[in-house]
Amino acid sequence: MVGPIVIGIDEAGRGPLAGPVVAAAVVMGDAIPAGVTDSKKLSAKRRAVLDKELREGCQWAVAVVEADEIDQINIFQATMEAMTRCVRDLTAQLEGEPQIVLIDGNQTPERRCAEWRWPARAIVGGDAIEPSISAASIIAKEWRDRIMIEAAKAHPQYGWDRNKGYGTKEHMDALQEHGPTPLHRQTFAPVAQARLL
Repeated sequence: MVGPIVIGIDEAGRGPLAGPVVAAAVVMGDAIPAGVTDSKKLSAKRRAVLDKELREGCQWAVAVVEADEIDQINIFQATMEAMTRCVRDLTAQLEGEPQIVLIDGNQTPERRCAEWRWPARAIVGGDAIEPSISAASIIAKEWRDRIMIEAAKAHPQYGWDRNKGYGTKEHMDALQEHGPTPLHRQTFAPVAQARLL
């Protein structure tokens, strides 16, 4: 690879009550697929198409931090860990270190994760304006959605194939009726309260 290496990273799944947080790191290929933007602005169908194109045309890595680890270290730290792990894994594939890592949001893993060693810049709203971050947001979201759709097969009553672990009425009602699963984040208030019932 020639020229400076720029990695974009984003995460999916900070807010849900169940399932992992997923971060993706991306180095864009020569051609940026048309329509790459913040994953939340895309239809599910379009996002799935772009996810495939990006994974075929870019260099990328994904890191998954499961619910039990989120409970141990908190969601913010779990997000920082996921970002650190995916950059570490992507850097291992590259010929050289990144010149800069661009992160969606207002904070970076710098000084928060012992393993973080790369120059980084946080960009608020970066998933809508920086193509490498947009690509990471699409890959992370699709990766996490696939995990939750698979998890729904073992725990169909919570509707995870539809709500992806977010606290929808359907999910909250099932939590009250059936209690939490091992995939729930036990330290999140609605889950902790359901355990007391």
